[in-house]
Amino acid sequence: MSWAERAERIAKLDASAKARILVLDGAMGTMIQQHDLDEAGYRGERFAAWNQDVKGNNDLLSLTRPDIIGDIHNAFLDAGADIVETNSFSATTIAQADYAMESLARELNVESARIARAAADAKTEETPDKPRWVAGAIGPTNRTASISPDVNDPAKRNVGFDDLRIAYREAAEGLIEGGVDVILIETIFDTLNAKAAAFGVEEAFDAMGERLPVILSGTITDKSGRTLSGQTADAFWISIQHVRPFAVGLNCALGADEMRAHVETLSRVADTRISVYPNAGLPNAFGGYDETPAETSGHLGAWAREGLVNIVGGCCGTTPDHIAAIARSVDGVAPRTPPRIEPGLRLSGLETFALVA
Repeated sequence: MSWAERAERIAKLDASAKARILVLDGAMGTMIQQHDLDEAGYRGERFAAWNQDVKGNNDLLSLTRPDIIGDIHNAFLDAGADIVETNSFSATTIAQADYAMESLARELNVESARIARAAADAKTEETPDKPRWVAGAIGPTNRTASISPDVNDPAKRNVGFDDLRIAYREAAEGLIEGGVDVILIETIFDTLNAKAAAFGVEEAFDAMGERLPVILSGTITDKSGRTLSGQTADAFWISIQHVRPFAVGLNCALGADEMRAHVETLSRVADTRISVYPNAGLPNAFGGYDETPAETSGHLGAWAREGLVNIVGGCCGTTPDHIAAIARSVDGVAPRTPPRIEPGLRLSGLETFALVA
């Protein structure tokens, strides 16, 4: 794929985002769980003799069951998604170390991107008046650069900034090779991890001589209104606004009802687009999600009419039925217009300090 072709798609993405609210897909993990795959189902022929269990490594299915991943993308596209995320949430050397599959990280990203690209292109060919795009998903890894893993040793860390930067760069390069239109750094619970991710992604852009749009999506971990590393939503934005993202937003952890106040905060302070894809409510006692498509879409539709959002979708527990309902709820609603923020000194630790002239 040439950069000229990719640039044309990005221009169409920018134009579409100015004209309407875009719809992101739903929960890849939720859809994979419905297939109830056993250990052999994850391994396939290629990894039949792998020396440890791999069940639960959803990213691996891009290599062993690409048919399942492609079908999931198609289901969300049929439901009305404008953007599908690659099946690469944990496709970094750091996260894949749990399965001794670090060496597969780049391949997982490349193949995940290619599967999503094929599905999006096929849907675009069906509906050329409504093009579809691919977001290369990069998750937070299973380690945090800001918090000690040992309560008795606050200074201890099990990962460093450069470790993360290198892992994220490799993931981004694989996603770009596979043909994504956007890099989505998502479920950010530690802003330092996100900074490392953004650094690694920029290194990948520099090496390839071109840039793609970047979306940054944080996660508020509980009703305290803070990320796991302690930041409020507005402090999170101040920490990462130098990336100049295509969109910034929130996903996961909370259902839409609990997320609303933090989305409103971001919408007020961020001079870029706002993306939101909540869980289908809070998990129940069995780890499942009970919020219906009507309930989830009711929240997001209301936010759209209030002028809070530009991109909407679903995270854990959301299915094609949720995405179809969300797409209907925002159809014809004008996207949020980013505010003009007066220049001034703004700093962030756990909270924001603003010295505005």
